[in-house]
Amino acid sequence: QVQLVESGGGLVRPGGSLTLSCEVSGRIVSIYEMGWYRQGPGKQRELVAIITSGGNTNYADSVKGRFTISRDNAKNTVYLQMNSLRPEDTADYYCNVDIVYYNAVDEYVAEKRWGQGTQVTVSS
Repeated sequence: QVQLVESGGGLVRPGGSLTLSCEVSGRIVSIYEMGWYRQGPGKQRELVAIITSGGNTNYADSVKGRFTISRDNAKNTVYLQMNSLRPEDTADYYCNVDIVYYNAVDEYVAEKRWGQGTQVTVSS
């Protein structure tokens, strides 16, 4: 009933840029907080950035000044602009949304949903 489709990952050289997108589709009632998380090789999943429905943002210290999270509410999409990428940014990136929607039997559901992940590799 609800799908999160991520795109924009890939291979980039150190210092380069990428923009990730996560589009949410389905019988959506409301989307509240949207965020990006990442999980590097051998590491736990960690918060990268979040944005509230009102546009307030919060970033992990490691990405402040380099990454920018934004959202287009008309398109139900959240973005992550990543600049000055470093090898340590290499990870699988996942979007996460706090969402209210109607399921297949018209039930009102409120939950957090994850995208499938998109891989970002920063290497020369």
